[in-house]
Amino acid sequence: MSSSIQSNSVLDRTVPCSPDRIRVLVAESNRMASQLIEGAFQKHRQKFEVHTCSGGSAETLQELAKREPHVAVVSSDLLDGPLTGFKVLHQLRDANSRICTVMLLNSSERELVIDSFRSGARGVFTRAHSIAALPKCIRVVHQGQVWVNNDQIELLLELIMRLRPLQTVTPGGKPVLTRREEEVVQLVAEGLRNEDISKKLAITEHTVRNYLYRIFEKLGLSSRVELVLYSLSR
Repeated sequence: MSSSIQSNSVLDRTVPCSPDRIRVLVAESNRMASQLIEGAFQKHRQKFEVHTCSGGSAETLQELAKREPHVAVVSSDLLDGPLTGFKVLHQLRDANSRICTVMLLNSSERELVIDSFRSGARGVFTRAHSIAALPKCIRVVHQGQVWVNNDQIELLLELIMRLRPLQTVTPGGKPVLTRREEEVVQLVAEGLRNEDISKKLAITEHTVRNYLYRIFEKLGLSSRVELVLYSLSR
């Protein structure tokens, strides 16, 4: 099913464009959600030039190319499905885009927070937080800083502290993982799902799950997030 896009600007014509204002694009899954975010900027129209769009990941990327915002606030769930907002962040990251991104999540689920930062987000904003704080979040990210709350910091620190040095070779000098297992690790680190890995390596999803089980056993890990962090730390 094809998706449609609706865009709108928070600004009215009484507020002239200014190079000093921060250009922002907010990508949401529906118009109602966009209107709620628009309201947060009504008192800050002199500081922000805010546009919103309601569509899928492809339409969001088109709007980003058209608007060239300084900061993009992207919902994790867009019109073309749950978590498709991550596709937008991945493409911006892979293209070395200068657009700073904030991921808008429905909850502070640990793996989603980790994946957001791994996908290139400079901040994570959840719907449990006051929408009034969003303008401050955008200013912080635009200044080159990272927007993260205390709970998210504790989550990241907890995961880091649980990590132990990665044993890539046995005491005898042999690699811990086989060549194919290393390929699976690399693909997981790139954000591919089991289905995608199976297609990439021309194996079944059941075989991919078996590889992951053996990899977790060999390395002493318990989740894909930890596996990604280990891969990035090598």
